[in-house]
Amino acid sequence: MTPEPSRDFAAFLDAWELFRAPVIAGTIAGALVGLLGVYVVLRRMVFLAGALSQTAGLGVALAFFGRIRFGLEGLWGSPTLGAALATTTTALLLVGRRTQQGTQRDSLLGLAWLAGAAGTLIVGTRIVQEVQDIQAILFGSAVVVLDDDLVRVIGLALPLGLLHVWWQRGFVQAAFDADGARVRGLPVWLLDVTLIGSIALSISLCTRVLGALPVFAFSVLPAMAALRVCPNIERALVVAAAVGAACGAGGYYLAWRFDLPVGAAQTLLAVVFVAVAALVERALLRRVG
Repeated sequence: MTPEPSRDFAAFLDAWELFRAPVIAGTIAGALVGLLGVYVVLRRMVFLAGALSQTAGLGVALAFFGRIRFGLEGLWGSPTLGAALATTTTALLLVGRRTQQGTQRDSLLGLAWLAGAAGTLIVGTRIVQEVQDIQAILFGSAVVVLDDDLVRVIGLALPLGLLHVWWQRGFVQAAFDADGARVRGLPVWLLDVTLIGSIALSISLCTRVLGALPVFAFSVLPAMAALRVCPNIERALVVAAAVGAACGAGGYYLAWRFDLPVGAAQTLLAVVFVAVAALVERALLRRVG
């Protein structure tokens, strides 16, 4: 019987060229979505992030369907464009309802989430040739990340990251103290639309590359961990980005090391960070008390 190949970290590094694009893409996507997740959690938009990740998956599935059944090519058959259109449309429809009562708004978010998940599965049954891609959309499969996908992730993360560093104070003030921001003369509407738009675009592309499950996790769990241990929002943004990056890279290694699904490994690693942060928070409170 042939012994099983070694799966220690040294073997992982030896095969780095095979894993380079997936690991780097997961790291960058985790950092970007993790940072934006602080706004998602504090503004109670967790269901919005979930709905966007699922509708992004539906947009990708519809793009595959159009390519196979109707012969769409180029831009019109692009899964990336399909995800972007789906998430942008959903964000505009749902964000416009934020003034409604909480129960009705949450119901609409739940409807969007379920429609996206069910629609992706239904479309997937009509394109048997791409069934593995549909599974990757729903649950995450970073092993299929190509160099072109990595370039797209970098091309989105770099300008959005610079924008959020540049406009950080404005985003924070407009997001959590809109009246005070207006008194200071800040363009609250522009900041709000830009923030929601950046969240929608990030989720759409990262879902296209990594899958809906890990992207939803990145949009919630790193922020939950960071907000438990950080004294202010500015520091939480940095810590959430770092935790998201660690989950994107570390989850991939754990999936390879223990033969696990990539998206599930990334998600569970993020859960571990939340649990550790909760313990740290409790220890800090005891010390202060």
